[in-house]
Amino acid sequence: MNLPGPCITVRAAIHRQGMCKATAALLLGSAVAGLIAAQAAVAQTSFPAKPIRIVVPAVPGGGTDILARLLSPRLAEIFGQSVVVENRGGAFTNIGTEVVARSPADGYTVLIASTPHAINPTLLGKLPFDPINDFTMISQLALTQNVLVVHPSLPVTSVKQFIALAKARPGALTAGTSGGNSAYLAVEMLRSMAKIDVVNVAYKGAGQALNDTVAGHVQFQFNTVLAALPFIQNGRLRAIGTSGLKRASSMPDVPAIAETVPGFESSGWYALMGPAGIPRDVVLRLHEGFARALRNPEVSKRLAEMGVDVVAGTPDELTRLMPLEIRKWGAVVKSSGAKAE
Repeated sequence: MNLPGPCITVRAAIHRQGMCKATAALLLGSAVAGLIAAQAAVAQTSFPAKPIRIVVPAVPGGGTDILARLLSPRLAEIFGQSVVVENRGGAFTNIGTEVVARSPADGYTVLIASTPHAINPTLLGKLPFDPINDFTMISQLALTQNVLVVHPSLPVTSVKQFIALAKARPGALTAGTSGGNSAYLAVEMLRSMAKIDVVNVAYKGAGQALNDTVAGHVQFQFNTVLAALPFIQNGRLRAIGTSGLKRASSMPDVPAIAETVPGFESSGWYALMGPAGIPRDVVLRLHEGFARALRNPEVSKRLAEMGVDVVAGTPDELTRLMPLEIRKWGAVVKSSGAKAE
């Protein structure tokens, strides 16, 4: 074994002073341990040495995209490198997700995943990647509720009125969804639990579905509070219910759907992942940087206003959580009878 400088120096001292073998081994071991620690510290402080790419597996305009673009300027300040957001939407988020799974495991390409990552294994069956083993889990970033919004032309102001209208007009009300996410499943769950006949219109991305709902091409949708709130505030959409078991803190005057349909619950999350095999020190550096960005007072305030609760969980916590989420949403897909369209 060719030992670097510090170890050679220790060897020379041992030779000159005739130290006993036990003392020599102790000194030599300490030098090696110190060198390894120093190298790890250098590796951690030297990352990143070039721009970081955040892949959003959705078209612009949805909650994942908004979150990535809100964080990227803060991350650039923290890392001292530019942070580029790249939208790779399509195939129920699988196009962008596969891009990250096949990228080098150096920490320079990461994914902001959302609930579809846990839904797709059951909804779609075979995927072009393993949703757990092909990824390094870095952090659960945040939690968000969905909100049921309708176009203002729809003559309803409550979930009770919406259900009554849907029953009076079976098959006439259309929902804009991007397919494969918690918003898509929320429509299917509401259809099943409220016993209504509505049509789920699948779009390539959540942003497109939102735009068509705002334009009145479809009558309603579930979307994240993060994405829908600006349109609710300017009156272009009407919020009639939220998807958590309790009311969203960002819109306390909007009842939870569970108040009308007992047991209804469909919330979402955002998580940071990278390709499998990213070195642990780089994982921790990424986690630290994203956690700092999320806890920036301006960012956390803005997220709270948009109904997003910051989590900034550890890599180990996300590693434990993901299999549980896949099982949870798998059960929802099967019980709702949802199918990919």
